[in-house]
Amino acid sequence: MRLEAGGVLERARVALPFFGNSPAGALWGAFRYRVKGVTLTILSSGASGGWEHVSVSAFRTPTWEEMCFVKALFWEDEEVVMQLHPRASEYVNNHPHCLHLWRAIAPTPPIPEPPSIYVGVKGVPGAVAAE
Repeated sequence: MRLEAGGVLERARVALPFFGNSPAGALWGAFRYRVKGVTLTILSSGASGGWEHVSVSAFRTPTWEEMCFVKALFWEDEEVVMQLHPRASEYVNNHPHCLHLWRAIAPTPPIPEPPSIYVGVKGVPGAVAAE
């Protein structure tokens, strides 16, 4: 996770009744950010319990592009962050249109990464490369 919230993220910081206030510069807290006409509500737990965690919700389920935008707000480009499906016995749904980003932190061993070919074929005409 980044070391501190940057200007873009800092301007988006809000206080929510159930989440409270977070101090300036902290990577945990509540944020509201408008992306291409859609207001995203972002809740960051920061780093605790061996995980970095951010949830993203809107009036509809966030798009891949929006999740990539949020990933870039909180993590460095080369940090591997994932969305995951918990086991059924641990599943909780507090919002019908919320997705989560997770990153395991030390002392947890890193999560294995699949070969990039399983993600997509690089160099295929029409494929969109990371910016």
